[in-house]
Amino acid sequence: MSTYAWIGLGNMGGPMTANLVAAGHQVRGYDLDAEACAAAAGGGVQIAGSVAEAMEHADVVFTMLPKGAHVRSVYEGEAGIWANATKDMLLLDSSTVDIETSRYIHAGSTERGLHFVDAPVSGGISGAAAGTLAFMLGGAPELMERAAGFIAPMSGKTIVAGGPSMGIAAKICNNMMLFIDLMASAEGSQLAEALGLDPEVFWQIASVSSGRSWAQQTWYPVPGIIDTAAANNNFEATFRTDLARKDVGLALDAGESTGVRLPAATLAREHFDELIEQGLGDKDCSLIVKNLLPDGAVRGWSPEPANANQPAEG
Repeated sequence: MSTYAWIGLGNMGGPMTANLVAAGHQVRGYDLDAEACAAAAGGGVQIAGSVAEAMEHADVVFTMLPKGAHVRSVYEGEAGIWANATKDMLLLDSSTVDIETSRYIHAGSTERGLHFVDAPVSGGISGAAAGTLAFMLGGAPELMERAAGFIAPMSGKTIVAGGPSMGIAAKICNNMMLFIDLMASAEGSQLAEALGLDPEVFWQIASVSSGRSWAQQTWYPVPGIIDTAAANNNFEATFRTDLARKDVGLALDAGESTGVRLPAATLAREHFDELIEQGLGDKDCSLIVKNLLPDGAVRGWSPEPANANQPAEG
């Protein structure tokens, strides 16, 4: 069995580490959030007081953090990963970050004689809990087999995307497609209902027709159709709007740097910005369905009392 250091025990990191513990591995985790640490401890994770403590005698170090700035901060400095890593450790980042940050961590690790793989995931909180995440790996070919071995207890599928930063490139493109598909499900669901179609009947039709997608199957923004939809729970987040805005922004930045026009992704960003401006950045990204009706009154959504929900960071 292996010893894992895990930095970032939030909505994804918590269930991912629980699967590692269930598979018989030792996991030492670190997070600034006390509630996240308590939840992870309930899953068998040993909570460390620092990054350095989590890394003691570890075989592998994972980071699963919200933004590229967070990843950089835990790698840099005397208390960071680079300062405390040994050449025997494998370093993996499963965060969704910008291409520049991924390249920076790859280059900095190589300069120090360390081994790094970008290993972002797809499948959301439900996939993290079920151990069925898809991992996309980028890095030196000789590291891929070892990385896949450490990933196996958390994964339904592991795919080598290519060299350094190709994993995160695949992730950025995939998430962009997801949010575009989500717009289609939002618009289709509301137009179908306005035209008098039974919501469940229309969902069944789309499920066996060309309108089928992962978003339509998993996040359909109408209550009472599929169990995994946030619409069943007043759009409490399974994937926060502010994080979706961050991810689609990464795709748009990549499009700008490469000269690729991304008009549909631009529209998705506008949807997310509209919710964030209303102080709903911490709600599920499928709440973009609210933007489609003149009064915003969609089934499954009940606004909270004034001032009960502070604006989230954009």
